[in-house]
Amino acid sequence: MRNTALIIVDDISDWQPYLPSQAVMSAAEYMQQAGARHRGTIINLCADLSYLSTGYYVSLLAEARGQRSLPSAGVMNDLANLRHYQLFLRDMNRQLNKFVTDPSQQKVSILVCFGQSESAELTLLARQLFEAYPCPTLKATFVRHGQGWTIEGLTNQPINELDDDEQTLFANALDSFNKRVWRKARARKEYRYDLAILHDPNEHIPTSDKKALQKFIQAARYNDMDAELITADDYSRLLEFDALFIRETTRINHHTYRFAKKAQANGLVVIDSPEAILKCANKVFLHELLEKNKVPMPRSELLIDTATIDYAAIGERLGYPVVLKIPDGSFSIGVEKASNEEELRATAERLFAKSTILLAQEFMRTDFDWRIGVLNNRAVYACKYYMARNHWQIYNHAETVRNRSGDFECMGVHQVPKEVIKVALQATRLIGDGLYGVDMKETPRGPVIIEVNDNPSIDNGVEDLHLSDELYRIIMADFVRRLEH
Repeated sequence: MRNTALIIVDDISDWQPYLPSQAVMSAAEYMQQAGARHRGTIINLCADLSYLSTGYYVSLLAEARGQRSLPSAGVMNDLANLRHYQLFLRDMNRQLNKFVTDPSQQKVSILVCFGQSESAELTLLARQLFEAYPCPTLKATFVRHGQGWTIEGLTNQPINELDDDEQTLFANALDSFNKRVWRKARARKEYRYDLAILHDPNEHIPTSDKKALQKFIQAARYNDMDAELITADDYSRLLEFDALFIRETTRINHHTYRFAKKAQANGLVVIDSPEAILKCANKVFLHELLEKNKVPMPRSELLIDTATIDYAAIGERLGYPVVLKIPDGSFSIGVEKASNEEELRATAERLFAKSTILLAQEFMRTDFDWRIGVLNNRAVYACKYYMARNHWQIYNHAETVRNRSGDFECMGVHQVPKEVIKVALQATRLIGDGLYGVDMKETPRGPVIIEVNDNPSIDNGVEDLHLSDELYRIIMADFVRRLEH
C-alpha cells in the first residue's frame, strides 16, 4: 500500500479551519483501534507531547503497531530534554541576523511547520530544525548574545493556537509534505512498500553503477516495492518511504550516516544500519572487534601519533613490507606500503597528518582477494578481485594509470572453499544481519579477513555476473522480509 498520512488531533474540532478529510482522526478513536494496520505516516498533532500524555501514547502505540509516527516518541523525549543537548545549525547566526533587522531585539520566536517557515530568510534554518527534531509544528525561540544567537527553547506548537497566517503556513506546509492526502494521485501501479535508494550521481567510485541502480529498481518492483533514487538533498523527504537502501560510500562524519540514523530512529528498514557503518567504516574499530573475537586476520598493530614509536621493532615484528592504513579509508584510498624502516617512518608521519591513529599490518602477497557478499548471515555471491596491473592492490589510484582496477572472476558461493565462507560469516555475525562485502586472502595458515565493507560494490557485469538479475531480487526480497517482520 502506498504511503498516506493519517492525521491525529486531540479533538476533531481542532481541524475545523482546514479542509475536511477522512484522513483525520481523534486521538481517542485512534488509541481505541487495537491493532490498527494503517501503513502510512501517523502525523501526531496532539497539543501535549509530554511523557505519558495522550500525544505521547499516540506515537508510542503507532510505533508498537509498526507505523511511523511524526513526531516519534524518541523525538518527544529529545524536545523535553533539549537543555541537555547543544544544537549547532549551519549559518544560524547569519540567517537570524538577516531576519532580525533591529539590533536591539534580543529574542525572537519562529514557527516551523514541516520544515517550512514564514520567512524566506529562514528557509535553511527551518529545514535544519525539522531534520534535527522531526515534529510537524515547532516553535523555536532564540536569544541574542552579542552578534551570535543560541536556542533558548524548542517546543511543539498546538494547531488550535495558530492565528490565520500561521494556519495558512501550516496548511501549505502539510500539503507540500504529503500531497497524496489532498490531491488525486496519477494513475499508476500500487506497490506495497516504498524504498529510497540513496546514491551520489557524481561519486568518483560509486558502489553501484547506473545500470545496477536501475536493476535494483526493477528488482524492487518485482518484489512489490516502488523504488526511487534519492540524493543528499532529499534528507527532509526520507520519512515518505518505508525503507532506505544506501548505495553511496558510507562514512561516520557524513550525510550517509545521518540518513541511516534518521531512518532507523523513525522505524524504517535500513541497509546499512548506523551500527554497521560505525563498525565497518573505521579499520581500528574493526581490528579490535575481530581481534577480541579471535577472527583470523593479518598480524596488526595500532600506531598512535602521541606515543613514541619504535619503527625498527615494528618492522622486525611484522616483517617488510609493512602496510599502513588510515582508519576510515575506502576503495584502497589511504592504504600505503613501506619496504624498509625509512619508508615506514616517512609514510607514517605523512599519514599522521590525516589521522592520529594508524593501522600497521603485515603484507600478504596474493594474486587476488576474495570478496564474499553476505546478506542476513548468508553468503549470496562471491568474486575474486585480481591485483591491478603492476600494482599490489586491487585499485591503483595513480592519476597516470588508465586501467585502475584489476581483473575479476565472479562465481557461485558453492565454488568457494568452505573455510573461506566460514570465516567470512564469522566476521559478519559480529556486525549485524545487513549486506556486507568481506575482503579476504587465502594464506598458508588459512583464510584471513582484510576488511568488512558495510556498503559493498555491486556493479552491472561484475558482482552480478554469476547470478545476473537474481542477485538484485535476492537483496530486494530481503527488504520485503524485514518490512513484513
